[in-house]
Amino acid sequence: MLKNNIDLNGKTVLVTGAAGFIGSNLVLELFRSFADLTIVGVDNMNDYYDPALKEYRLSLIEEEVLSRPDLSWEFVRGSIADKILVDELFKQYRPAVVVNLAAQAGVRYSITNPSAYIESNIVGFYNILEACRNFPVEHLVYASSSSVYGSNEKVPYSTDDKVDNPVSLYAASKKSNELFAHAYSKLYDIPSTGLRFFTVYGPAGRPDMAYFGFTDKLIKGQTIKIFNYGNCKRDFTYVDDIVEGVKRVMQAAPEKKKGEDGLPVPPYRVYNIGNSSPENLLDFVQILSEELVLAEVLPKEYDFAAHKELVPMQAGDVPVTFADTAPLERDFGFKPSTSLRTGLRKFAQWYKKFYKV
Repeated sequence: MLKNNIDLNGKTVLVTGAAGFIGSNLVLELFRSFADLTIVGVDNMNDYYDPALKEYRLSLIEEEVLSRPDLSWEFVRGSIADKILVDELFKQYRPAVVVNLAAQAGVRYSITNPSAYIESNIVGFYNILEACRNFPVEHLVYASSSSVYGSNEKVPYSTDDKVDNPVSLYAASKKSNELFAHAYSKLYDIPSTGLRFFTVYGPAGRPDMAYFGFTDKLIKGQTIKIFNYGNCKRDFTYVDDIVEGVKRVMQAAPEKKKGEDGLPVPPYRVYNIGNSSPENLLDFVQILSEELVLAEVLPKEYDFAAHKELVPMQAGDVPVTFADTAPLERDFGFKPSTSLRTGLRKFAQWYKKFYKV
């Protein structure tokens, strides 16, 4: 296992995408795990999905901070594509660790709205890298995605695999993040770690994700479309497992070293964070339906069969995702382990309470 070389107690951490699904949960977990912590959160609060959900997540953070006088929380509404804003934040707060989770998400949305991905995922990430160069940080951790594996047929997906054939612009933007981070690590000796997340789900998640969207439609009596005629498998990873992985990685930055040529060896790593247990979409829908009934979101007599439609694969989708997490286990002694049923049960219970079903 790697030894921790960063003590987050008393540090300042910058989290971009802080009102997002993973970002808000990470902020809460960091506040609960460390003392005298200052977190600066940034989010542009766009309307890709209902901003009220983002406001709700922020309210949970504010509640946590009010209960702990040793904590400091600064939230900035703004875009990381705004270079002046990013530079000002780094200059004012001098973060020791940066976690870049801000990104335009969604594979299908990237097909019709490519400019949003160029602005946030490429220009925005470049601005973060430049700020880390000009205001040196102890560690830059950033979100990549399982989508970089494209339609690789070899499973499980390993970080040693070739990832040169993205099937969506979103995937291409995430692969570009890894390439830029590697170059900046090499040229400017910036310790950086990329994390390839696999299908993250849980309470207060993204409404565009299947489990959330299916629930919305079933409540309205609409039909849900199951792509590739149900012959897809996804490595569903519960949000708490993702956050625990990020927290552990944050505390162990790649070591700075010199190569034989006297130049820096890039202090750079990439890990998968996934459940390593792909679930068939039809099985996933079955478990979701059972948990929605158990939580009384839907009635016991609900006719799920009448509300399912099997359809062909959509552009940008892949038939399977499957994470090889051996390096994560080796270096951090951690492997995501929350079962899909447990995670969907927590989502269903939250959904009932939040939407007052």
